Amino acid sequence: MNKHLLAVALATAAATGPAHAAEWPSRAITMVVPFAPGGVADTVARPVAEAMSRKLGQPVVVENKPGSGGAVGIAHVARATPNGYTILISLPSISSMPTADKLIGRQPMYQLDQLTPIARITADPTVLAVRADSPWKTIKDFIEYGRKEQISYGSSGVYGTLHMYMASLANAAGLKTLHVPYGGAGPALLGLLGNQIQAVAASPASVKQHVDSGAVRVLAHWGDEPIEAFPDLPSLKSLGYDLEFYQWSGLFAPSGTPRDALEKLGDAARFAVEDARVKKTIEGAGLPIKYLDTTDFTKYWQQDASGLIQTVQRIGKVD
Repeated sequence: MNKHLLAVALATAAATGPAHAAEWPSRAITMVVPFAPGGVADTVARPVAEAMSRKLGQPVVVENKPGSGGAVGIAHVARATPNGYTILISLPSISSMPTADKLIGRQPMYQLDQLTPIARITADPTVLAVRADSPWKTIKDFIEYGRKEQISYGSSGVYGTLHMYMASLANAAGLKTLHVPYGGAGPALLGLLGNQIQAVAASPASVKQHVDSGAVRVLAHWGDEPIEAFPDLPSLKSLGYDLEFYQWSGLFAPSGTPRDALEKLGDAARFAVEDARVKKTIEGAGLPIKYLDTTDFTKYWQQDASGLIQTVQRIGKVD
């Protein structure tokens, strides 16, 4: 190739490079929910994905990949090609599972540095739920009973957030408990409703309809401020237990995803949380939208992950 043709080729490449990048997205995007349908992540994912589809001009398809407390789906995204076409919506357990795996001598399925935050969508303190026909009318009843007799509780999986929250309460209050892991928050709640377990830590959104129907009673929450859905519900901190956990949902992409794609995904996430239909659906389910952009979510995630990792280490190896 002579110098003239080389110059033309380089100029063409320079001109077409940005244009090619601007074409993203040119096909459907998969939003992985690493839990079974029915939990917080799934509840948030579906309206958010629909709104993001409208903003991006391409379908954002929700795909549930449950297993190992969320690790299967998270690892799938962590290992995905970082091109913006595979993203994740996850919960705080994303932060603790690699540490938990190391604690029990198992190779982690993913590492935190394999994922990059896009945006936080919601944040809500977890509530302690029991069947309405249980003998416990208050959290004090529950604790007094649990110090004498074993209480079975369900979770989304070993070392998942719901497991850690209940294990932390058991440790702080001196309760006798039996942990029964399920494949997600939804199945754990069904286990409670089916009388397979006696208690569960859950999001206010997932239990509100069952509280309203008279099937479930909530006893306390892990937050620091009153919960809108249950304004009279006491916090564990108000009872003297230094326990504070929030069940947030956030979007992630594989590390190395091009900045252009991340920015467009972030813009689409902001569009979604500001969309009237999304607000109506998510807030109608009892989930407060607490949006954080990429910068603020990254800072929040670092701090939250540090606290959760310390919690896992304090709980130690469990069966």
